Amino acid sequence: MHEFAHFMFTDAVRRAQRAYGSHEQLARFTKMAGPNDRLTDREIDYIARRDSFYMATVNEDGWPYVQHRGGPRGFLRVTGPGGLAFADYRGNRQLISVGNSTANNKVSVILMDYPNRRRLKIIGHLRFVHAADLEPGDLAAFHDADYGAQVERVAIIDVAAFDWNCPQHITPRYTAFEWDALRAPDR
Repeated sequence: MHEFAHFMFTDAVRRAQRAYGSHEQLARFTKMAGPNDRLTDREIDYIARRDSFYMATVNEDGWPYVQHRGGPRGFLRVTGPGGLAFADYRGNRQLISVGNSTANNKVSVILMDYPNRRRLKIIGHLRFVHAADLEPGDLAAFHDADYGAQVERVAIIDVAAFDWNCPQHITPRYTAFEWDALRAPDR
């Protein structure tokens, strides 16, 4: 079974798919697709090359909160075929995602590759472990020596499912690093 569809295609979603004519096509696709609940080499390589992602949590009143997370390439680490983790550095001190995860641990992550027009969506369960509760070696695995900020927490995501999205409507964008790499042959 395609786990992403299992979680996301609720009764209301299937009614909308029927109303707009996409239900049969999506039903065929989800029967052919794999379970998509364990990260493979394809996803692991893709994640390792990302320098940012978007993460959505939901508060106890049902309001969604989406935030951008960024860092050096590979700061979002794959801890196994069913796990992700990243260092949570001190920020604006609102702690919305941290608080939301204590009331509702469901999380959605979107990783974009704008130049190649690719998008990986991951859903799972989020928890934060405070730095003081981690062994020094475990904490050091998440600290980037070139980044001066102190790790306050480590965010851990237990992956429930993932899905690759179609490239339609993704506008190519380039980081300075990617743009320089594109222009290098011209120099």
